Amino acid sequence: MDTDSNADANAAGPAGFFDRLADRIAAVDSVVSVGLDPDPNRLPEFLADADLPRWAFNRRIIDATHEHAACYKPNAAFYEDPDGWRALRETIAYAHGKDVPVLLDAKRADIGNTTRRYASALDDADGLGADAITVNPYMGRDSLQPFLDRAAKGVFVLCRTSNPGGSDLQDLELASGEPVYERVAALADLWNDHGNVGLVVGATAPAELETLREAVPDLPFLVPGVGAQGGDAEAAVEHGLAARPGHDVNVGLVNSSRGIIFAGEDAVAGADARNGEEAAYFGAAGDAAKRLKRRLNRHR
Repeated sequence: MDTDSNADANAAGPAGFFDRLADRIAAVDSVVSVGLDPDPNRLPEFLADADLPRWAFNRRIIDATHEHAACYKPNAAFYEDPDGWRALRETIAYAHGKDVPVLLDAKRADIGNTTRRYASALDDADGLGADAITVNPYMGRDSLQPFLDRAAKGVFVLCRTSNPGGSDLQDLELASGEPVYERVAALADLWNDHGNVGLVVGATAPAELETLREAVPDLPFLVPGVGAQGGDAEAAVEHGLAARPGHDVNVGLVNSSRGIIFAGEDAVAGADARNGEEAAYFGAAGDAAKRLKRRLNRHR
């Protein structure tokens, strides 16, 4: 099928991820992405007897935070076992029931049949039904094509990550004089045939956020590192969001995981009973999401 035919098919199909995300951002006045990383070693003791503790935890986090969440971002690493996949499936369905899109942080890519199977996690009928996914560009366009071809789904390409070791490869200078992360951004822009591509750019490198926004003005960013990693919230908002044709809000996501979902660890100390502990724990998560929303909105 040629590009024009693809465009016609997409126009008649479901709204793309970033258009749906724009609607969600407008509805809750928030660009907060809540990372659902339920580390089993940090789950509260009062959920230890639950059938699926990670699902029980996520459900309560969603109940506490959904009014402030533009998106939920479960990291696949915390679900890599049979009960975990069940918990993840329930989590995605529950978030959708609250009208919140879900971005699966899986950093997938491979070749041939393998990458096609990875991409099937986005499918609504036979997969997990996630609305978007993070992918690794190291193996090139063909390794990402099955993700890119799902026009209604979002594809966030790793570009300049927030971890200290990201510079080991991402900052290397090419023969053209540009660093690797700038070439990745330029390629992602070229791969954006369906308007469903974004970039992962960490808030711990604000100068690079600005450089990348100038280079690719139309790509929304997923900006991790604002919470526990101490990234620059102002830069995350100023440079992480992109205008979306047909919408009155700029689109992008600023993620916090541990800073929100484990905010209740200190709050339970003063609670005197299980019900009190649970209310205090998840109330603190809701408060943390609300504070981040307000903090980010000061710069929008």
